[in-house]
Amino acid sequence: MAFGISKGMVAPLMVINFCLYFIAACLAGSILNRNLDANIGRNDDPPIGNVVTPVFIPIVLVACMAGLASVFAGAHHLRIWRTESLAAAAATSLIAWLLTLLAMGLACKEIHTRYGRSKRLKTVEAFMIILSLFELLYLLATHAGSVTHEGYANAPGHRAAKNPTYGTPAATAV
Repeated sequence: MAFGISKGMVAPLMVINFCLYFIAACLAGSILNRNLDANIGRNDDPPIGNVVTPVFIPIVLVACMAGLASVFAGAHHLRIWRTESLAAAAATSLIAWLLTLLAMGLACKEIHTRYGRSKRLKTVEAFMIILSLFELLYLLATHAGSVTHEGYANAPGHRAAKNPTYGTPAATAV
């Protein structure tokens, strides 16, 4: 890939993203479960968070699921290593990064609001801020492959067609 970025550079970013997204999704799910139980009246504890939390937690869960999908698309791309799989991995990583930026913005608003935040919620906020950087690095690493096509056997300039008339339009044959 471009600038020396290869499979060895993308794979650790995928592992880091997978771990961080998985932990953030588990923590956000736990907070959501506790807040739902507190609102129903099953729990004597008050809900976790402040006025931003009911919007923040579902966005975090959606961003984490999109981030995990981008990791799985990236793992498929690393296994296949073709330009077709690069397009899917780059597209899902772009969507995941944009959703993570949305969650990061809400995390900043939650930090700004201050009151009612538990340690779990502070951890999720920190993970969303950190994940926005790591997802950007992963996005740039996957897009770097589309710039140079280095290492891709099926890149447009690297076709090794044995038949010289391969790919001629049907109109010229008529």
